[in-house]
Amino acid sequence: MNKMRFGSVFPLIPLVVLSVGGCRLQDGLTGQEAQQASEELQVESQSQALTSSTVELGTNFTIGGAVEHAADELRTFVKSQLSCADVTLSGHTITIEYGVRTGCLFRGQPITGSHQITISKNDTSDVIVDHVWTDLSNGKVQVSGTAEVTWSQSDVSRHVVHDLKWTRLSDGRMGEGKGDRTQRPLPDAEGGLSTGFTETGTRSWDGKAGHWSLEIDHLDMRWVDPLPQSGALTLETPFDKTVSASFARPNATTIRVTLEGPRGSISINKTTSP
Repeated sequence: MNKMRFGSVFPLIPLVVLSVGGCRLQDGLTGQEAQQASEELQVESQSQALTSSTVELGTNFTIGGAVEHAADELRTFVKSQLSCADVTLSGHTITIEYGVRTGCLFRGQPITGSHQITISKNDTSDVIVDHVWTDLSNGKVQVSGTAEVTWSQSDVSRHVVHDLKWTRLSDGRMGEGKGDRTQRPLPDAEGGLSTGFTETGTRSWDGKAGHWSLEIDHLDMRWVDPLPQSGALTLETPFDKTVSASFARPNATTIRVTLEGPRGSISINKTTSP
């Protein structure tokens, strides 16, 4: 069985970076702008994390067979993981109704809403899985939208294109955004997917303060680390100000984060697992 598991750690990284920067990032932004950036990144990141975690459900089938057979195989897997959900199959589309039974948890969080997974193509050279979410919620955010996920047996990278709308339930803060990202395991010499992954791409969204865009440049992430060990992020704000963060590992137990904004830069060392 071919499984492309990249987890849901990465969507939270921009929020972590903003927190790491602390007051220094606020030197380049006004206090109000810094608060807006923190709020927007938090809600967008939470929405990304929620949908990314459910995308992983759609990777558990054997590559190369008929789409109907793959969908039936996937249904069996999903039912084994989600006893609190209703899971139905029609052709090569699986529909998951989360939260139909009380106390429904997914990866430790309550979850409700609907999720359709369609295996559109299942060749050894090209696998396409489409996702549709309707009012997916973990009690903090509610998300609706789509994603197309592609990979192949020979190319271990995974390409994710999403289009989402979200609402923070505590105050009704809304956003709408798109993304186009490619993820691949770390090189075998570094332990491969069991150790971590690399991500490159873009995310952009429109929120309360205006338009935001995030460029992700070859971020290498190990599962055991709180931050990427290499690569860079660039956040374009609606305030015509740019904040960027780059990452480097000077030794086995340290990651250096360099933050740059309108008023200069600063480097911060964070201790990690060896």
